[in-house]
Amino acid sequence: MIPFLHLGPLTIPTFGLSVACAMLLAYFVLRADLARRGIADAKSGEAETLVAAPCLAGFVGAKLYHLLETPKEFFADPLGLLFSPYGFAWFGGLLAGFATFAFVASRLVKRAAAEGKSFSFLGILDAGSPAAALGYGIGRIGCFLSGDGDYGIPTSLPWGMAFPNGLVPTTARVHPTPIYELIVACAIAWILWRMGSGSTVIQPQKNGKNVVEKFAGLQPGEVFAMYLILTGVARFLVEFIRINPRSFFGLSNAQAAGGLSALAGIALYLVLRKKPTHQVSA
Repeated sequence: MIPFLHLGPLTIPTFGLSVACAMLLAYFVLRADLARRGIADAKSGEAETLVAAPCLAGFVGAKLYHLLETPKEFFADPLGLLFSPYGFAWFGGLLAGFATFAFVASRLVKRAAAEGKSFSFLGILDAGSPAAALGYGIGRIGCFLSGDGDYGIPTSLPWGMAFPNGLVPTTARVHPTPIYELIVACAIAWILWRMGSGSTVIQPQKNGKNVVEKFAGLQPGEVFAMYLILTGVARFLVEFIRINPRSFFGLSNAQAAGGLSALAGIALYLVLRKKPTHQVSA
């Protein structure tokens, strides 16, 4: 394991490096998706805001949620835990990141309406879904390299791994769950990107109006609904072999959140499928 990279006097946590790479790749995917949907071009700066703001908020939310989960550790060393580069809760980051993304997206929709453009809030959520899935997967590389305790339970499978030099060391051969999540997240990102090829696209016309086209029968929001379903199911299942502590109903907090995410995605998908699909002139 490589928790840190040492470049002369400079020490770089591999987790932080992986998160930075995840943000960069998410930015390029989101920018491409916004452009193909006609929401924003590559020079508009919208993709930068839609990635940077939720990521920063996600870090804060993940840290605060972890502090709430571990009050004894916090009160024992409040400053140490608060400013530690470790100790982040996925669910807290998800809540804060999504809330911030939704806020920025709503502001973008309002500003576009004032400029005479027409696209939906759900369409922006669709555009952000492949980027979010890919970014999550790339971030898991940092968990794997640092051995921060996100691995799974002991296993006798041939690809089981030990993390003797990890931040949370173990000499037992365990499931390398960050690698599982990386593979699944990349697959989900690809599926969502392919789905996005058949969703709402805004085509500017010479008469100054825009034509909102719905391809392949997809409604705005269906890609986002599928993101909630696929990522929720993936997180729910992987938690069965993770070492996270169990809370209510024998589930970990992340597992319960994954289940709720999947249910919310199913509900949203069913509601959207009831709407008629057609071309609309904006």
